[in-house]
Amino acid sequence: MEEKVAIIGIFIKDNSKASQVNDLLHEYSTYVVGRLGIPYKEKNINIISVIVCAPANTISTLSGKLGNISGVTAKAMQTVTQ
Repeated sequence: MEEKVAIIGIFIKDNSKASQVNDLLHEYSTYVVGRLGIPYKEKNINIISVIVCAPANTISTLSGKLGNISGVTAKAMQTVTQ
């Protein structure tokens, strides 16, 4: 199956959900290339960008699971690897 490189942007508006987000990212850690988290205290949100390399359906599944957590928004942008 063809792998794609993707950026998953995550906004955590409910800090109590951060552990659920981290658990999911750990579950998919074999696909994670890199991760950057920024606590934006002035706006009371946490922003995480995760770079993954995985089949398109895996990227969609992870993004969907993250977005289904209450208080969390996640979107993926992907490309085909060469």
